Amino acid sequence: MTTRSGPVRADLVRESWAAFGAALDGLGDDDSWAATGRTGWAVRDLVHHGLEDARRALVALHTPTTARPDRDAVSYWAEREHDPVRDAEDRRADRVAAALVRDWERLRELHAATVRAAAHAAGHAGAGAAVRTEGHVLRVEDLLSTLAVATTVRHLDLIRHLDGTPGPSADGLAEVRRVLTELWGREPLEHWSDEHFARIGTGRAEPTDEERALLGERARDLPLLR
Repeated sequence: MTTRSGPVRADLVRESWAAFGAALDGLGDDDSWAATGRTGWAVRDLVHHGLEDARRALVALHTPTTARPDRDAVSYWAEREHDPVRDAEDRRADRVAAALVRDWERLRELHAATVRAAAHAAGHAGAGAAVRTEGHVLRVEDLLSTLAVATTVRHLDLIRHLDGTPGPSADGLAEVRRVLTELWGREPLEHWSDEHFARIGTGRAEPTDEERALLGERARDLPLLR
């Protein structure tokens, strides 16, 4: 598996969070009710989900362990269980929680403050150290990759119906491409940009008939993660 050094991955997740925050800075209360690329979710629902992810990062980065890692930056996604019932319950919980924060500015500021704290913790964590999260053990560098990937994909959902809103960081998209490529075990089509591959690889866009013809049997593997 291709790896990055810990400090580089700390920069990676920091840049991914910063790009997401920059997109939120230009959105007002009316925008917070806009649809996103995640079916049934408004912008504020998506932001609350990002807030919970940053809180999880904070907990994980302060939950060191001497146990052997059982997931890395790629297998975290490959072996992630898909439970439609649980996923639906999680979506409802996020929407209910987001609805309790009626003030958009308050939600945005809470997200920004939590992300800053998580980014600070990421910058001071030992890259090779192991931490616990979601019932698994990951090295810090791999945890940070998963956070950057999740934030970048969430950013693509954010801007789906908001023309002119700044997109994800280039490094974040490159990390999504790296992880998707390793999950697939083969290179994407040469003309696919990082963003296009990210959308197709996560089920947010469908390959065209021409692309399916070029992919052949490989098209059956898509999407690689959701």
